[in-house]
Amino acid sequence: MSHLEPEAKIFACSQSVYLAEKIAAEYGIPLGKVTMSHYSDGEFQPSYEESIRGLRVFIVCSTFPNSDNLMELLLMIDAAKRASARHITAVIPYFGWARQDRKDKPRVPIGAKLTAKLLETAGATRVMTMDLHADQIQGFFEKPVDHLFASTIFLPYVKSLGLDNLTIASPDMGGSKRAYAYSKFLESDVVICYKQRKEANIIDTMELIGEVKGKNVILVDDMIDTGGTLAKAADLMMEKGALSVRAICTHAILSGDAYEKIEKSKLLELIVTDSIPLKRESKKIRVLSCAPLFAEVMHMVHHNNSISGKFIM
Repeated sequence: MSHLEPEAKIFACSQSVYLAEKIAAEYGIPLGKVTMSHYSDGEFQPSYEESIRGLRVFIVCSTFPNSDNLMELLLMIDAAKRASARHITAVIPYFGWARQDRKDKPRVPIGAKLTAKLLETAGATRVMTMDLHADQIQGFFEKPVDHLFASTIFLPYVKSLGLDNLTIASPDMGGSKRAYAYSKFLESDVVICYKQRKEANIIDTMELIGEVKGKNVILVDDMIDTGGTLAKAADLMMEKGALSVRAICTHAILSGDAYEKIEKSKLLELIVTDSIPLKRESKKIRVLSCAPLFAEVMHMVHHNNSISGKFIM
């Protein structure tokens, strides 16, 4: 290693250790040591237990609920900055608050923009994430953002299924771009679900744009929260004559009674990544690890190599 190239170390916030250990193993280095002090009022303080002066530090932390995960990441970044780390990369497989990417009604915040500014103010010199809820969130940062696509993980699995009469579906109008990208690679048809909500997480009506009769359908989305949209879409497609319905969702938030909805639905399989840990196992849920993808891109970034070859779409 050149004396001009800093050593790399990987650390993790407490709720993302399960993933960071896999990433570190794929990268080929041990996971760095961090201790966490807790106060009786709930306040906490991270501490690096090894020198990081002049090094490239990767901090792995998905910022899924609750907000302690984001706060812990900010404290870890601040601690690394004050410990004289040369580069600080926030590795955020799941970028929380991303659904607040614009003002959709008066007097509401733009949470994604605020989160971006908090990360930069804390001292992050680079951000690495995967399947943002809205691509334009990259523009909220003044630092480099490596926006990875989980399609590099999912597409080989889909191809391995060997499905005939394949159709890619988007569960809403907003995800149509993602669905078309998958369909272009797989040379398949596309259908789109048009839905109207009464309020957040509650669907009023859903209609199908396109033909699914006699098709093996794969729904594609960036995240699954309550599971209501995917469950309703799968049931609707089976009623319309689909042979089977699977779903691909990068981030498995799965809040509330999402597991029950998925298990009771006509979904044959739900394929997700491990950007967020599952709360419990389910026979219908298959997890594909994103650790190899992140480890490889982190290695490329550390050695200043182009990562453009990692983008399938």
